[in-house]
Amino acid sequence: MVSRAERTLVGEWWWTVDRLLIAGLGLLMIAGLVFLMAGGPPVAERLGLSTFHFVNRQVLFLVPAIGLMIATSFLSLRHVRRAAMVTYAFAMGGIILALHFGPEIKGAHRWLSFGGVSVQPSEFVKPAFVVLTAWFFAEGGRKSDMPGGLLGILLLPATIVPLILQPDFGQTMLITLVWCGMFFAAGLHSLWIVGFGGAGILAALAAYEFVPHVRARIERFLDKSSGDSFQIDTALSSFSRGGWFGKGPGEGTVKRILPDAHTDFIFAVTAEEFGIVVCVAVLCLFAFIVLRGLLLARRAEEPFCRLAATGLILLFGLQASINMMVNVHLMPAKGMTLPFISYGGSSLISLALGMGFLIAVTRKRPRSEYMDRIVRPFSRGRSEA
Repeated sequence: MVSRAERTLVGEWWWTVDRLLIAGLGLLMIAGLVFLMAGGPPVAERLGLSTFHFVNRQVLFLVPAIGLMIATSFLSLRHVRRAAMVTYAFAMGGIILALHFGPEIKGAHRWLSFGGVSVQPSEFVKPAFVVLTAWFFAEGGRKSDMPGGLLGILLLPATIVPLILQPDFGQTMLITLVWCGMFFAAGLHSLWIVGFGGAGILAALAAYEFVPHVRARIERFLDKSSGDSFQIDTALSSFSRGGWFGKGPGEGTVKRILPDAHTDFIFAVTAEEFGIVVCVAVLCLFAFIVLRGLLLARRAEEPFCRLAATGLILLFGLQASINMMVNVHLMPAKGMTLPFISYGGSSLISLALGMGFLIAVTRKRPRSEYMDRIVRPFSRGRSEA
């Protein structure tokens, strides 16, 4: 146990981070490995790979992901912003490269391959985008001569236009929703919110009208007879087959026919093998992490910390909600991973980076720069009096 009197870097970190948040994330990672051991082997065998191929690779990605999350949580606020800038620049460059040189997978160019390792750059844009947006909005509110609000607004189209061209409408929707939440939290004028809401509706209508892929998914969601609904029907059946307590680990059958049982539909596999009770427990764990993050954001004194924490936890919570809602047919299929549970190296490391940023901006600080700017002039005026 680290003593409060210990003035080492690790000691100061331990007593300034939120340990409940870290514990919740740790439980989620452990649960992810357990559930992947149920959903991954059948998919690996179908593809002619070793039985625990996906489990072994997930562990291989999880180790550096944990290291990245912890290392990022040590960063100061200045270094968080710098890390976000560098990450955003490299990730956007990767998106543009993938758009022109990446392989076409399911009609989209989202991936880059380096020596047999595939990377999805759009995953790394998300946490960096949130931090930069929080920085711009916070600086715009603090300095009248700083066009932070305008920069925060312009950052959204600069980010989502390349994603639409890939196309990746799932990530576009997620980033836009998070941005809207941060825009609202920043306290900007309600007319802007109404305007952007209208623009979002028009964009959704345009996507439905002019993008066949989007139209097909929406129509299939509204009317199963309009197209192939095999994945959704199979995922829904897993909840009824599993019942309250499940068939038991390894006893499920849905995972043997679901193509994405280890990624997009791992929640359905969990329902069949471990039961609805475990699914509710997982949902409660996600809810605890989100509520804890929002509480920490509310406690933050620095506007940048408050906005960044709000955006990062919204990103985490919305992604989890979208995945689970797709599994129970409350939303059209989006191809969104379940945070720290679904298989995927890019997703896992990106989430670890985002949670590292969250832990860093919500650390307890003896006296923030923001409070110094408020208290110091007041104290100087009293001493002169």
